[in-house]
Amino acid sequence: MEQLVSVAGALLILAAYTVHQFGLMARTHAAYVWMNFVGALVLTVIAWRAQLWGFVLLEGAWAAVSIAPLVRRPRA
Repeated sequence: MEQLVSVAGALLILAAYTVHQFGLMARTHAAYVWMNFVGALVLTVIAWRAQLWGFVLLEGAWAAVSIAPLVRRPRA
């Protein structure tokens, strides 16, 4: 089950990257930011549980960078 969750997290990140590369979504679009954040957070938790510290660093940093636009986004 954990493998399925990690694949889903990776697919979220890859989907965000793909739609951006094809010009279908701007990197500032909320869906793009959320896809990156959730995917990276999922992979961070999976890596933490497996004690894969290099991947915890990589995905944790990805999640931290991804959440910055969400925090800065003005509230309606």
